[in-house]
Amino acid sequence: MCRMENSDTNDTVPYAMTPEPAAEAPQPVKKKRLRWPIITLLGILFLIVVGAVSAYAGYAAGINQRKDAEAALVTAKSQEQFDLAVQDLADGQYQRARQRLEYVAQLDPNYPGLTEQLALVLAQINATATPTPAPTPTVAPTIDTSGVDGLFNQVQERMFNNDWSGAIDAMLLLRKDDPNYKTVQIDGLLFIALRNRGLEKISRQADLEGGLYDLSLAANFGPLDSEAQGYINWVSMYITGASFWELDWQKVVEYFSQVGTALPGLTDRSGMTARERYRLGLKGYGDTLMSAGDSCGAVEQYQLSLSVGPDSEVEQLLSDAYTACEGGSEESSSEEPQVQPTSSEVAPPPVETIPPPAETIPPPEETPSSEPTVYPPPNP
Repeated sequence: MCRMENSDTNDTVPYAMTPEPAAEAPQPVKKKRLRWPIITLLGILFLIVVGAVSAYAGYAAGINQRKDAEAALVTAKSQEQFDLAVQDLADGQYQRARQRLEYVAQLDPNYPGLTEQLALVLAQINATATPTPAPTPTVAPTIDTSGVDGLFNQVQERMFNNDWSGAIDAMLLLRKDDPNYKTVQIDGLLFIALRNRGLEKISRQADLEGGLYDLSLAANFGPLDSEAQGYINWVSMYITGASFWELDWQKVVEYFSQVGTALPGLTDRSGMTARERYRLGLKGYGDTLMSAGDSCGAVEQYQLSLSVGPDSEVEQLLSDAYTACEGGSEESSSEEPQVQPTSSEVAPPPVETIPPPAETIPPPEETPSSEPTVYPPPNP
């Protein structure tokens, strides 16, 4: 029994002890479900996926349109050159017809009727070919085959006299007799002889293909120097540009604008230098633009051709093109502005250009000397 005191009366009042109420157990808090943020996130992801799919579909459609346009352009060029080749064949221009058909073969090897027409052209060329007199062979000194030491002495003597072909023949014979005889020295001498003979064929004999072949063989024995590698690059561009002669003047200009500037005196067996091919290529490209109705573009090409070299015919062509260009400018200025095509119209594909070789080594600053570089032979 407990008593409680009263502060006012100082009386103690008994009271019964009652138990304190028990604390209520905490109720679990219900977590709110995050439904809307998840739905929003899924919606955003869905939109991203839809956008990516749409972008890819548009990109693929654009690629297909470009491929279709390029295929149409190739077909048109192939048909044009094939028809011209048939006409050349009828006119007896067999070599020109062959060049046109070979160009068509590069564009479309499966072009209908190409094989038959090319066979006819080759048959006519073989039937009308006139035999060329064989050149009188130069009598080479007899190679001493008494022993490998004697052959090696002859190799050194011919190398000293810049007789690259004779030295190469002697080394090949020596290697055939004894493959293990002074292997390192023979490899080094073969490299020098092939390298110098290749440059001699290119610079003095106008044998571009033969020079390239010798230089490629020399590269099997060691790395070529910058001069030899530069000749390989420019000669390759010369040969490629010449393959488009009278077929695609724009590509002729693209190649010989580089070769004609770097090595203007480079020539093949036709006797035409790279500079002259560039000048004539500009004239041919101007004629092509003039025929297509682009007289102003033709003016630019004729002017460039005259800057390379004088030509009375090109001067007259320039005068005619300039007159046509000025007349077209006046008519276009007097007319109302034409309506620009909408973005939905398909633009024509760009003209394909062929880049120069990826690793083009600049040529020597001065015109290559007619005398090839001579390396002294090593001591035996």
